[in-house]
Amino acid sequence: MTATLEVAEGVGTLRLDRPPMNALDIATQDRIRELAEEATRREDVRAVVIYGGEKVFAAGADIKEMQVMDHAAMVLRARALQDSFTAVARIPKPVVAAVTGYALGGGCELALCADIRIAGDNAKLGQPEILLGLIPGAGGTQRLARLIGPSKAKDLIFTGRQVKADEALALGLVDRVVPAADVYAEAHAWAAKLAQGPAIALRAAKESVDIGLETDIETGLAVERNWFAGLFATEDRERGMRSFVEEGPGKAKFL
Repeated sequence: MTATLEVAEGVGTLRLDRPPMNALDIATQDRIRELAEEATRREDVRAVVIYGGEKVFAAGADIKEMQVMDHAAMVLRARALQDSFTAVARIPKPVVAAVTGYALGGGCELALCADIRIAGDNAKLGQPEILLGLIPGAGGTQRLARLIGPSKAKDLIFTGRQVKADEALALGLVDRVVPAADVYAEAHAWAAKLAQGPAIALRAAKESVDIGLETDIETGLAVERNWFAGLFATEDRERGMRSFVEEGPGKAKFL
């Protein structure tokens, strides 16, 4: 298997496993989509960690595989490539990328699909496709600009340069930097905490933010409004409000 999904205590770890560099060949891309869809369906998965291992997240696409593809072949493949990553972005549950070592090209684009990114102090991120005479093709031109702004995104995409963890943090490309040995534990702890939270409300929050970023504010407000009202029909809302009144804030248990 080029990737696996292991579930424990409500957290699904989507683990890339294609040594030595987790190059994202077609088989791995397709496997990522399958596992993202599985994580979406499974009720025992309430949060997700994307992890490449202790040494590397994912160093990018399999260049040898891509080198033999012509225009016609990539026309047929490009949508499936994007769909694989979009499946991760659309997991309706909290998703954190645990980034160690290289997250370049497709690896960086995969990390961009998470809700937050926790990086090791050994991490290096970037979109080096321009150095191959290409542009990012798995969402990098879109998600990176939305995350860090167009000017900063263009700098990384135009130059193809790699940024170390401290610069990635300053750019907003990652959200937290920790010692490399602690990356998975930190990411898992974040996911495990949210796995104990109100699943439908978390889904509503994620969808409202994501749709709002992709549309006008009036449409975004309508999505928020509909979700906000709809949550009043859930048991979690009843439990949360009852706990607040009887015990004070922050003590509700949703499982």
